[in-house]
Amino acid sequence: MSTDRTFLGRLSLPERRHLTDALRTETVGGVLLLVAAVSALVWANTFPAGYETVSGFHIGPASLGLDLSIEHWAADGLLAIFFFVAGIELKRELVAGELRDPKAAALPVVAAICGMATPALVYVLVNAVGGGSMDGWAVPTATDIAFALAVLAVIGTSLPSALRAFLLTLAVVDDLFAILIIAVFFTSDLNFAALGGAFAGLALFWFLLRKEVRGWYVYVPLALVIWALMYNSGVHATIAGVAMGLMLRCTTRDGEEHSPGEHVEHLVRPLSAGLAVPLFALFSAGVTMSSEALRDVFTQPVTLGVVLGLVVGKALGIFGGTWLAARFTRAELNPQLSWPDVFAVATLAGIGFTVSLLIGELAFEGDAALTDEVKAAVLMGSLIAAACASVLLKLRVRKYQLLVAEEERDEDEDGIPDVYEEGTEAYHLRMAEIHERKAAEHRERARLAGAPRDGADRPA
Repeated sequence: MSTDRTFLGRLSLPERRHLTDALRTETVGGVLLLVAAVSALVWANTFPAGYETVSGFHIGPASLGLDLSIEHWAADGLLAIFFFVAGIELKRELVAGELRDPKAAALPVVAAICGMATPALVYVLVNAVGGGSMDGWAVPTATDIAFALAVLAVIGTSLPSALRAFLLTLAVVDDLFAILIIAVFFTSDLNFAALGGAFAGLALFWFLLRKEVRGWYVYVPLALVIWALMYNSGVHATIAGVAMGLMLRCTTRDGEEHSPGEHVEHLVRPLSAGLAVPLFALFSAGVTMSSEALRDVFTQPVTLGVVLGLVVGKALGIFGGTWLAARFTRAELNPQLSWPDVFAVATLAGIGFTVSLLIGELAFEGDAALTDEVKAAVLMGSLIAAACASVLLKLRVRKYQLLVAEEERDEDEDGIPDVYEEGTEAYHLRMAEIHERKAAEHRERARLAGAPRDGADRPA
């Protein structure tokens, strides 16, 4: 017999702490991502020749098949770090997070699937009617969690931890399916010798982890070899990062405060969010923007499909999938929140930047003009989604602030929010002591306020 379960309810304390740490880094990285994207646009539109020269500059050993442009290194090299962190996050969610329990995982998984299928369907419909190319169907399917959190940081909206966790879990599942899309649909002719070497390297990586061999000087060179072999195999090189991330152990053992996966993620996430992704944005988001280019974004079927996919498809897909999953899994929405809150988060998920730009480059490889148009559409769609989500979230900002204040309340000052202690005997004893102390302070202030001043008449 199924039992009712609260959707967007309170997180466990360990989950809440992990979420806070992860989102803090992603938010800072998201702000850097915004700065990098704006810098790329300014650079490309003020000094286009210089931008093209730097992003097209080739470096790397040609004998190893790695004579790549700076833009190519950013997309295939630095983004492997981003996907490595995504792999660790996915593994952690599967073994210790929201995706551990199949019943609890149903909502975000169904929401993420619908949130990827609906934008693709919107794109296909627009291009079927307009006679455009179907090659870009996957472009509007991805969500950029760092960019979304940067928007939250900029507009100053305090989201309750449950809504933030929902957004993060959506992004993790979203990343998984984006990885599958890249691996299945954007793999060129395979070099089986290089692919076999990459798999052998991954097997050695896994073996060393199982034997608990320690030392970055062992794993970093091995990871670089695996990445190079994966790149030369024809499979997109970022898949190597995901595979290695998934191999790390993300459960703790006796005597461990953090698992190896969490420890590595803590070290690498700032590198990913603070360096790899912003540099990718710097060398990928630089498109020439003009009134004619902006007009084409809303008139050409390919670019219009991307914009509508991100703005309309994402919001309707995630919200509709969430509502249907909640309806048929007997999950009840947290009474402190409402379905418009879910729709606001679904709209925020329409910010597709990093992975959308990457898929756009892969989908229209060889057509530089169309690639730039698609990039402009991704930027415009993400901007519109951010603006719409900001308005929707601002309408409920006072309610969110009250919920967050309640989550953060720690009257006994023991470092643990009171909502996680209520109902325990120790908590009630501490609270009784606090209330008694406050009452004594109040009585003392009242006594001093009523005492006669010096020189005033005193009773005989």
